[in-house]
Amino acid sequence: MDPARTPTARTIPPVIRALLVVFFLYLFLVGVGFLEAGIAAMGKGFQQGLLESVSNPISGLCAGILATVLVQSSSVTTSTIVGMVGAGTLPLALAVPMVMGANIGTTVTNTLASLGSIRRAEEFRRAFAAATVHDFFNLLGVAVLLPLELATGLLSRMAGALTEVVLGAGVSASEPGKSPIRQAVKLPVGWVEDLMEPGKVLAFLLLALGLALIFTSLTLITRNMRRLVAGGVERVMNRVIGGGGGVVGILVGIGVTVAVQSSSITTSILVPLVAAGVLSIHSAYPITLGANVGTTVTALIASLAVARPEGLTVALVHLLFNMVALVLVYPVPQVRVIPIRLAEALAEVAVRKHRVVLAYTATLFIVLPLLGVFLVQ
Repeated sequence: MDPARTPTARTIPPVIRALLVVFFLYLFLVGVGFLEAGIAAMGKGFQQGLLESVSNPISGLCAGILATVLVQSSSVTTSTIVGMVGAGTLPLALAVPMVMGANIGTTVTNTLASLGSIRRAEEFRRAFAAATVHDFFNLLGVAVLLPLELATGLLSRMAGALTEVVLGAGVSASEPGKSPIRQAVKLPVGWVEDLMEPGKVLAFLLLALGLALIFTSLTLITRNMRRLVAGGVERVMNRVIGGGGGVVGILVGIGVTVAVQSSSITTSILVPLVAAGVLSIHSAYPITLGANVGTTVTALIASLAVARPEGLTVALVHLLFNMVALVLVYPVPQVRVIPIRLAEALAEVAVRKHRVVLAYTATLFIVLPLLGVFLVQ
């Protein structure tokens, strides 16, 4: 039975459910605050060890992929990165490729969703193509923008300029400013810190509480938001199918993903629609790209809980990366179709040889990232 249609789910009025979402958003910010405090409490030795394990952009990119595959959520990964940058543990130069890696890692969910059709060749061909088009778009975006960022610092400089605009000129790491939101978030963190003596035990407790709150609150936010908009997502998709138009699809992808706080939900809805032939890959593609942009809102929310302005900067890098990739790829028809053609070509091979699916998934999401983390120093 669909959990959204159980008696318990129906008895919660929409207003109460909306208030629950607000409460879980607060818990999410508290989780980021715990994470920031826990990292700071671990001391400089922990920070140096962490930076030694992720010492260059390639290992950072691979670490972002692996972390996202493990937790099945780019939102959790990017929120953690924001907390680390906000605590001064992770430099912005390494955080940027980690965010790009999170963008790649989150696409594994689509690939897994497509496996439901693996016994029906034609359906699986369409489903696998719809799933992997997201992979190829993000890989193309990283292939273009990561070298550009390393050579020019374009994204980080743009994000830094936007941070100054948002927070006001003259804001620095030593003078981060105090917002009412941050003060409300720090209250429970301070209560826990007051209960114990400073040390490793307190640091591990803060880290554990932070990660648990981030993961749990995001799960509950997603679940409640999905129930709030249940049925609305399908109606929106049907309007897009009837009306057509790439720009409309992008906007729908952004809107639905912001509403449900999960790009995986948006794109995983698309895969069975394409598999069933209700939606073509060309119509699903812009919705997927919109979901890529919409998912960045979580990191932006997380930045409200950190002290250092660099936390907001890395969240803005995440937004800019997806927007710039969209602007570079989608408007030019010859470039726009590259991810679609690659996805369709891979799907044709996967239909004939199912072991290709396992080899592709394991290589892209596990083997190469592991090699990048442990061998590229």
